[in-house]
Parts: sequence; structure tokens; C-alpha cells
Amino acid sequence: MIVRAPKDRTHAYRVKFSDGFEAAIHHNQMVRLAEFKSQRIRNEHSPLMSAGLFDRVIYRCVIGSRAYGLDDDSSDTDRRGIYLPPAELHWSLYGVPEQLENDVTQEVYWELQKFIVLALKANPNVLECLYSPIVESVTPLGEELLAMKDAFLSKLVFQTYSGYVASQFKKMQTDFRNQGRVKWKHVMHLIRLLLSGTHVLSHGRVNVDVGEHRDQLLAIKRGEMPFNEADQWRNELQRQFESAFKMTKLPDRPDYERVNAFLVDARGRAMEKDLP
Repeated sequence: MIVRAPKDRTHAYRVKFSDGFEAAIHHNQMVRLAEFKSQRIRNEHSPLMSAGLFDRVIYRCVIGSRAYGLDDDSSDTDRRGIYLPPAELHWSLYGVPEQLENDVTQEVYWELQKFIVLALKANPNVLECLYSPIVESVTPLGEELLAMKDAFLSKLVFQTYSGYVASQFKKMQTDFRNQGRVKWKHVMHLIRLLLSGTHVLSHGRVNVDVGEHRDQLLAIKRGEMPFNEADQWRNELQRQFESAFKMTKLPDRPDYERVNAFLVDARGRAMEKDLP
């Protein structure tokens, strides 16, 4: 039992044991029992959790600079996608990982429900995955998901994209004032995000390829565009973004019902021997 909590993490908890003994224990020496039990189960059975799951990928695409139309000879090939775990493993005590990662091959695959939840929240990386112009493989179930990708789009795009760009640029302005430098690649991608967000609100689809702005965006990446000029472009794009939000025909909310029906059906099909 914790009999006294510390004011901050530099001080210790006062812990009383069942025999009445009390001791001072610091935060880094403690773990919640529920977390310990859960982690122990997962650690002991981690091979079972991930065995064969890379073979359960229902959708694989390329994102990043190659999909954006901003690649060069040194660009990596970043692959993203979705996997459907087999029902018996998903239902088991051990569960399944929310995403599979292979750092060597630059691959990340989200578990289907995790991907869907992120898409419904208008996560930019996930929406770009849905609309990538470079699709490498897709199963029939994956094709069904792509056919309903408009169900994920809503006015939440404005909140998610705009909020992230504004907060990041505020940090960059502080860095530029204090240090006289910024991460130019990050500046470029924030500008790209505003371009993409405005297109979503105006046209009802995610435009991943921004090749028409390639020269300007790569000039930012190389640090050839002064920060004040890049910030001015950002402000102009923000005004266009806000204008597009006022005029957009996107719904206030995603189509949760349609997406949920797809997920429930996919869970049922996960019982099949072959990958749907």
C-alpha cells in the first residue's frame, strides 16, 4: 500500500508492506501490478504473438518521398500497410501487436482495427496510406477497404492537420529565434501537409503526390528558402485551408457505421483458412 505519494519524481513513495514494514521506493523501482502481469504474458509468448503475421498483410503501399513526388536517387522506399490477424490469435490471451515493424526494410503494417481508428481520427499518415498512388499488393478484403476510403474523410481533417502544423511551426519559430536554424525537411513536410489538407477539403480526396510544388518544396528541404519566406507561404496556405474548410462538402463526422460494419465482417472472415 502506498501511504504517501511524492511531490515529484525526484522524491520517493512511502510504501507499506503486508507485514507492517515501510520503505521508500522511487518511481523507477515500481510498476503497476496489472501492467506487470500483462507484460509478463506478452514477453513469455512474444514469438507466438508475431509468428506468421507478416504473411497476413492485406494491403501494402509505398509512402514518403516516392509517393509525394519528391524523391531523388538517395530516397528510401517506405512501405506501409495493414494486416489482418487470424481470429484464434486475436481472441487469445496473448493478443496481437498493434503494428508490425521491420526497420531494415522500412516497413510498418498496422493491425486492421488500429489502422481504422487512426483513419477515423484523420491521422495524416494513415490517410496518405489509403490514398497512396503506389500500391504494391492488395487482397480482396483490402480492395473492399480502398473502395470505401471516402468513409474516413470528414471535417476532422481541418482540426487534425491545422492543429499539428500550427503547433509545430510555433516550436520552429522559437528554435529559429533562439538558435538561428530549423529542421528544413520538417518545414517542407509541414507545408506539404497544408497543401494536402486543403485539397482534401476542396476535392474530397487525399492528394498524396505534390509533384507540382516539387521545386519549391525541395528548395525548403535544402535550406535554400529563407525561413521567413517559408513561414509567409505557410500563412498563405493556412488562409486557403481555412477558406476551404468553410466551403467544404465533407461531412461533420466520418461514416462510423459503414466502417464498423466492414470491421465486423473482416473479423468474421479472419476465421477463414486463407487470407481474405
